[in-house]
Amino acid sequence: MGDGRQAVSLFRREGEECVASLSLEEVRVLRKVASEVVGLLTEGFDHDDPVVLRLFPSVYPTDPVEAAEFRRFTEGDLKTGKIDQAGAVLAALPPEDEADPAGTEIRLDSESAEAWLRAINDVRLAMGVRLDVNEETDLDEELDAELNRDLSSARSFQLSVYAYLGYLQESLLDAIMR
Repeated sequence: MGDGRQAVSLFRREGEECVASLSLEEVRVLRKVASEVVGLLTEGFDHDDPVVLRLFPSVYPTDPVEAAEFRRFTEGDLKTGKIDQAGAVLAALPPEDEADPAGTEIRLDSESAEAWLRAINDVRLAMGVRLDVNEETDLDEELDAELNRDLSSARSFQLSVYAYLGYLQESLLDAIMR
């Protein structure tokens, strides 16, 4: 990092596992965002929701008939896969009432680590739509501006979570690749 702060990797490789020590707040955030994805894909599933459109982009954007036919055959499996991936995050986290305030060690085998990567990606895609963040957005600049504007705003918190999830995803990918 060019600003003088030293990067600390959340995930590290230990043998065949990816391991991280998460604070109680990190456990809470991960539990909440994974649960929200499950809710979005189950009781809150709406084909017109921009988040759903982002998570399930049309394979045939210029042909609505073909797109609907393709969706009819694939959507159920895709939804189940995304729910299972979010479920892998939830399964690895302790229940909130059992989480250690001093921190929780998470150990992921290769299959769980891959599911976590995909689940974190889905959460970031969903949050990116809601926050209007895209590849043109300078996240550091956006976050700094929002924090300077209102440190306690919902947007400040959401941008912070979005940035944290990017960092978590990067550290997990790095641990997988080692």
